Amino acid sequence: MTVNVNYEVSSEGAVRHWEIPQARLENNAPVVTEAASVLSLLVGTQLTGTVLTVDAADDIAVIDFTCGMVYAHAVRNVLTYNAGAENTFGPLNIGDPVYYDRSATMPATVYLSTSPADRVAGANPLFGFVVPAYFGDTFPKGAAIASTQSDVAIMQVGAGH
Repeated sequence: MTVNVNYEVSSEGAVRHWEIPQARLENNAPVVTEAASVLSLLVGTQLTGTVLTVDAADDIAVIDFTCGMVYAHAVRNVLTYNAGAENTFGPLNIGDPVYYDRSATMPATVYLSTSPADRVAGANPLFGFVVPAYFGDTFPKGAAIASTQSDVAIMQVGAGH
């Protein structure tokens, strides 16, 4: 048996990094380390991942869509919207689902929340789940009031769900 020279092994399993035209992203001006969502025909079914690199000259972003990869992201603790405004909030805990929130009401550079629906009741795509960032990471994070928690470890669902 021969192993090809381009064979690659990763502890995360198959790594999925793809170049995506910026015009195909929910946020068409992506920034490295931010969450990303690829536009889709069906709201709530978008492929999501984390921006690794941006090539502004070619309008391309390389997105990590690896299922199970963990990255730190800012997460808004909004649970529901009412009449287009944030309505209810809750603390973040291990195992909580996190969504790519398509609402324009979120603070700048925050694209993730705990709300399964956006401000106009459209489905938000599942981005991943809250996990501890390190041994001794404390939970819950935040409270039942509006807040943005920075550096929350999210195990992304990526292209594997």
